[in-house]
Amino acid sequence: MNYPVWDVAFGAGLLMAVVSILHVFVSHFAVGGGLFLVVTERKARREGDVQLLEWLKFHTRFFVLLTVVFGAVSGVGIWFTIALIDPTATGNLIHAFVWGWAIEWVFFFLEITAALLYLYGWDKLEPRLHMWYGWIYFGAAFASMVIINGIVTFMLTPGRWVTTHAFWTGFFNPTYLPSLAVRFAVALALAGIYAVLTASVQKDGGLKARLAKWSGGWMLPALAVLPGLMWWYGRSIPAEAWNSVRGPMPTATRFGELAAIMGGVTFVLAVAALVKPAKLGLARSLPLVAAALLAMGSFEFVREAVRKPFVIGNYLYANSVYAAPGPEGAPGDGGFTVENMDRAGVLATAKWVTPVDIGREPVRAGAEIFRVECQACHTRAAYRGVKQYLVAWRWNREQIETMLGSLDVMHNGAMPPFGGTAEERAALAAWLDAVRGPLPPAAAPEGAAVFQRDCSVCHEVRPDGAAFLCLTALDPESAREALASLPTLYPRMPDLKLSEAERAAVVEWVDSRFAKR
Repeated sequence: MNYPVWDVAFGAGLLMAVVSILHVFVSHFAVGGGLFLVVTERKARREGDVQLLEWLKFHTRFFVLLTVVFGAVSGVGIWFTIALIDPTATGNLIHAFVWGWAIEWVFFFLEITAALLYLYGWDKLEPRLHMWYGWIYFGAAFASMVIINGIVTFMLTPGRWVTTHAFWTGFFNPTYLPSLAVRFAVALALAGIYAVLTASVQKDGGLKARLAKWSGGWMLPALAVLPGLMWWYGRSIPAEAWNSVRGPMPTATRFGELAAIMGGVTFVLAVAALVKPAKLGLARSLPLVAAALLAMGSFEFVREAVRKPFVIGNYLYANSVYAAPGPEGAPGDGGFTVENMDRAGVLATAKWVTPVDIGREPVRAGAEIFRVECQACHTRAAYRGVKQYLVAWRWNREQIETMLGSLDVMHNGAMPPFGGTAEERAALAAWLDAVRGPLPPAAAPEGAAVFQRDCSVCHEVRPDGAAFLCLTALDPESAREALASLPTLYPRMPDLKLSEAERAAVVEWVDSRFAKR
């Protein structure tokens, strides 16, 4: 990372996930809940429902405390966090969308002002004027979502912006409309879910029943259409983005499954809230809120995972290295690119590194290289800690150095390529070897263990996988000879130099699983 950054020992990515998921869960309620307030007030005044109006005053206080206070603080927390852990991406977003951000802040100011006037105007304003403040609030909140959605989706699918750097090209990107539809449906569902929560603490059973029924009209239709909207959203994401998160690095797959499961659980719990609604209590409303939070958090993990290895698709890698120089005047113009790092070296290209003599102190130099190239996603031994991977894989120093040359093909291309000289790659390998520590004595090679150690970072255990199709097409002797020089099978494969016993074990294991000879 080409800036002085905040070193988060337990993982910058985990910190960002916690802050952003909690904020998103509240900010979507701020949109749907705003519409819920004014529509419900209109219904109550039209029907002369004094009980409903009294509950709505209580719900408004809850709404403002959660969305205006916590929502505003956590929103600022996101800016604070991303500016510290990923200043390059933050600078690019400001550079590309400065006027979009400015307009969004105008809407945000209007949103807060209208929310406070709506809260304090319950007993002081004429009903028609009071509802106008509610509509102004919802309009500003929805406009904020419209703008933020364009910038968030741009990071996943910038489309032609990568070459044009035009504001509207990046804003109205390929996933803009489906994402907006998904998020608005989520906002409407959350409006009903949060209403169930505040309804569950009421003492009047008749009021609870009416509130549950009214809230169900917001929750259930929105949750019912979400699978179709999610399908539309998924279809809008380029195939190469999906490919990078399948197989050996299944973050998106696992969280996608969790999102689907928790989405289903949320729907079931929403329906359950309508069963004997007069007896609705926290025992039913809190699990509903928790399930919705897990579903939405899982979706955000999927959205982040499919973006790998980029933080801005096809333009800026997750470690803040530019994939290629940008146009003249752009942040990536002639800057911190893989090409420059390969040519001049990462320690010479990065501006914020501690001077170190790589020849005399390769391990210390390797620590600096790790901080610049790897720390954006990995820690030493905590969240996504490299130590746990190296212990599991059992690579020696030479093997680590070899594998560093193929980072961009590992995990279906979910990692950026290593940028730097051969000497720097050796220094990083020396530091990683020191972090991993001594290897215990190796047992007799077993095919499955060798495959797990040396091959599973790129290959899945499946009969139609490239590795298995290649090996089962050869007789055992030819397969063992082919494994002696992996680059002859595919030029980008690392030359791991498996021992004769290891090659024989792998071929025997593959034959026992998949061979049809």
